[in-house]
Amino acid sequence: MAGTWVFVEQKDGNIRKVTFEMLSELKKGGDEVSAVVFGKGVAGLAPELAKCGADKVYVADDAMFASYNTGAFVAQIVAMIKEFSPNALLFAHSFNGRDMASRLAQKLETGLATDAVAADITAGKGIFTRSIYAGKALAKVEVTGSPVLATIRPGVWEVGSTAGAGAVVNAAVAATAGDVYQVEKSFAATVSARPDLAEAAVVVSGGRGCKGPDGIKLVEQLADLLGAAVGGSRASIDSGWLGHELQVGQTGKVVLPNLYVACGISGAIQHLAGMSSSKFIAAVNTDTEAPIFSVSDFGVVADLFKVIPILVSELKK
Repeated sequence: MAGTWVFVEQKDGNIRKVTFEMLSELKKGGDEVSAVVFGKGVAGLAPELAKCGADKVYVADDAMFASYNTGAFVAQIVAMIKEFSPNALLFAHSFNGRDMASRLAQKLETGLATDAVAADITAGKGIFTRSIYAGKALAKVEVTGSPVLATIRPGVWEVGSTAGAGAVVNAAVAATAGDVYQVEKSFAATVSARPDLAEAAVVVSGGRGCKGPDGIKLVEQLADLLGAAVGGSRASIDSGWLGHELQVGQTGKVVLPNLYVACGISGAIQHLAGMSSSKFIAAVNTDTEAPIFSVSDFGVVADLFKVIPILVSELKK
């Protein structure tokens, strides 16, 4: 078998950090670790992937793969699995990763572990640790079959520096135009100088207590001074104060920053599921009984409209 594969999460040649995390962690196991990258003109990414442990880099290069589309990507990976027989294949627990992994599991009629935070992979079997009950407990699930499939939560593993050979294997393009049933006509990127929410080292989030756009502006000011990403609870998202792509929680993004600052967020269980694993949590809320304080390392019971301006002023100094 061809070891363990990591599907590369990339857009226009920019590789997401979670890909390097998966390669680095798997490299520790001693088994052959390979990266699988689809796209147009992506063979040049091999050296970057090798730095974090890729012994081989399987490349499917074609205009058909220039942007993500489920049908062609799944058809291509199925053909490659049949040809090279990997023991396991890991995806990022992202929108594309979840979509592709679930379609692939259905196609191959094999098991899939999702949103895993730890993995123990051996020949023909994978034992994965998953967070359940909105983060209140951990469960170990066993996936058998060939290949073992899983999606991995970003941020749970560290990026290492153990390099692999990075030998490029050019895979024959097996997907056809008939497999493409969705076409990206245009892509309007959200332009922001702030870090990506899912991978940021610091996140500042605003909730219902922000009371409107003015409160969110305070959150953004604090975030910018900390070099942080901006997030929000469902209340602030549903109110239209922030875009849906910035929602933190069970139905949004799961974040694991070194510092998470919750401003005016009460801490519903769905929100806690998305941020309670942060290394250090600070919260500002007027309600002494707010659930957010049960997971906070540091809490301020006060009005965020009084506290944040003081923080901003001091940080500017």
